Amino acid sequence: MILGIGVDVCSIDRIREACARPGFTDRVFTLAEQQGSEQTLAGRFAAKEALAKALGAPGGLRWTDCEVLSDETGRPSLLATGTVGSRVDELGISRMHVSISHDDGVAVAMVVCEG
Repeated sequence: MILGIGVDVCSIDRIREACARPGFTDRVFTLAEQQGSEQTLAGRFAAKEALAKALGAPGGLRWTDCEVLSDETGRPSLLATGTVGSRVDELGISRMHVSISHDDGVAVAMVVCEG
C-alpha cells in the first residue's frame, strides 16, 4: 500500500549559491553525499525534500538523517536514520522508492513510500 508520495524540483543554480554559504553543505548533506557535481547535489536535495513531503513534512527532521545513496549502476536509494528513520517507522513504511533526474538547470525527484 502506498503511504506517501512526494515530489520536488530544485534549481541547480540555487544549490550552487547555497553551497557557497558557510555551513549549508554540512547541515544538509552527509560527507558521502557531498561528493559529486552541482547537478548531483541538486538531485539529492530534491530527493530529501520529496521524502519530507512523502512523510507529511513534520517539523524536526534533520537533513542528514536522510542519505541519498547510489548503487554501482547509479540507481538511487534512500537511507533513513535518526529523526527521519523514526518518522518512517511511525508511519509503518517498509520500502521507499526514489527517482532523480536533471536537465536544463533543474533537478527533480519523486519519492514513493510503501507500507
